[in-house]
Amino acid sequence: MRIKYTISIVFFVALVIIEKENNIISRVSDKLALKQTPQTPLQPSSFSHILLKHNPSFASLKKDSAFTLMKRRLENYSEHQEVMTRGRKHILLLATTRTGSSFVGEFFNQQGDNMFYLFEPLWHVEKMLTLDTGGTNATASAKAYRDVLQQLLLCDFSLLESFIDPLPVDHITTALFRRESSSSLCEESVCSPFVKGVFERYHCRTRRCGPLNLTMASQSCLQKEHKAIKSVRVRQLETLRPLAEDPRLDVKFIQLVRDPRAVLASRMVAFAAKYKNWKEWAAGGDIPIDDDEVRKLKGNCDNIKMSAEIGLRRPQWLRGRYMLVRYEDIARFPMRKASEMYRFAGIPFTPQVKSWILKNTQASKDTSGVYSTQKNSSEQVEKWRFSIPFKIAQVVQKVCGPTLKLFGYKFVSSEEMLTDKSVSLIEDKVFNVL
Repeated sequence: MRIKYTISIVFFVALVIIEKENNIISRVSDKLALKQTPQTPLQPSSFSHILLKHNPSFASLKKDSAFTLMKRRLENYSEHQEVMTRGRKHILLLATTRTGSSFVGEFFNQQGDNMFYLFEPLWHVEKMLTLDTGGTNATASAKAYRDVLQQLLLCDFSLLESFIDPLPVDHITTALFRRESSSSLCEESVCSPFVKGVFERYHCRTRRCGPLNLTMASQSCLQKEHKAIKSVRVRQLETLRPLAEDPRLDVKFIQLVRDPRAVLASRMVAFAAKYKNWKEWAAGGDIPIDDDEVRKLKGNCDNIKMSAEIGLRRPQWLRGRYMLVRYEDIARFPMRKASEMYRFAGIPFTPQVKSWILKNTQASKDTSGVYSTQKNSSEQVEKWRFSIPFKIAQVVQKVCGPTLKLFGYKFVSSEEMLTDKSVSLIEDKVFNVL
């Protein structure tokens, strides 16, 4: 009897020991898995105080988003791991406003059924993080931009959803910025039934769709072979390094630049209210070089130059992932430059894209509006030279001189030189040696 009792105790103790060992092994495995997992992006909680200020109902969504995000990661883990082997590409077209980025973005938007293209999704993030002073906290916005882009390239809209105002209901929104500029968001598979009486500011033009269902958009994105996003809100390329190092992605960065003098001339027309000082200076009087607007111009030029310098140095994390493109080269040689971009991205240059380029680089003056993607591209290159006063061009040259030199834009020394069509201000320059 004693022997049976002793055996029972020994057996029980052995079970306890084995259980403890299993728990230890499990904890160690979890730690190892965490170390091997790519950098975890910031969650909406990092910006909760801002989101709650604009969207009081964010608290309930936060739980839903966190659960959805975790569920999708678990369900799609094997899907993400196959991204590289399937030859899927992720393209980020980075620019600043009035550089022709909407026009160039169409090169990818027109790719067809195997491309999922998004137009300026970071608009919502910038709007939510804008301070009362009108600017944004550079550190907070850079992290938010990075994390939203990372999730969108993985077809997860939950983090972006947290920044949309008003907050989507059941993952359905009527307020996604410029939805109609993304053919992917207006396809039949993403077109929910039209709801009479529901106003959607950025509604699809190709078909009559109801409010955007972000779950359907995510599902459509997962079915596409390649993803492309256009954004004018990323200030520094360096902040996107985690995306280049994420093994789930195969990111290609295309930085689009334009002559800063042309950019300023275009902004003075497109955003007249924001550029009143420049318009007054153009009309007469001296330009204070220490004015906030002039410092802002210099800061923008410096950011563009710094990003380009990093890309052109080709550090290990950007090796084979960076391409610099001048708008002027695209406007003069659209088919050739589009072909180069597609070759760089590793995506077939389809007849559909070629057809769109032919049609939309020879547009009439009637269709070439301020925000139009239809351009008579050869005329657009030099147009700015006849709308900007020489003294404004001089200021740009003074504060953005290093940027002009890096990108191969020639300085003008007189009003006559500025408006002389026989004098080109664009140097022949090769940037990308792959």
